Amino acid sequence: MTELSFEKALADLEKIVEKLEGGELSLDKSLALFEQGVKLARFLRGELEKAEKKIEILLKDEKGQVKTEPFEPPVEEEATSEENKNQGSEEDDDIPF
Repeated sequence: MTELSFEKALADLEKIVEKLEGGELSLDKSLALFEQGVKLARFLRGELEKAEKKIEILLKDEKGQVKTEPFEPPVEEEATSEENKNQGSEEDDDIPF
């Protein structure tokens, strides 16, 4: 592959998936796109692994030990959706199914 950015490869892979999911392609065209998709997926995985290694280097402490910190998504969104679910379930108790 020529100079390919992560973003371009991801966009190309998404287009391939859309075409394959459409189901209107011939078997030969589907196989060719699938092969191209596998190559793009491998490229993307490699780029992610490189980024992960760079991050590990940046996170090393003075002793050379990597300090890992778990990623936690924002709690606000989860709490809001849980509150909505709980509110809706109280009203739904009156509806027989």
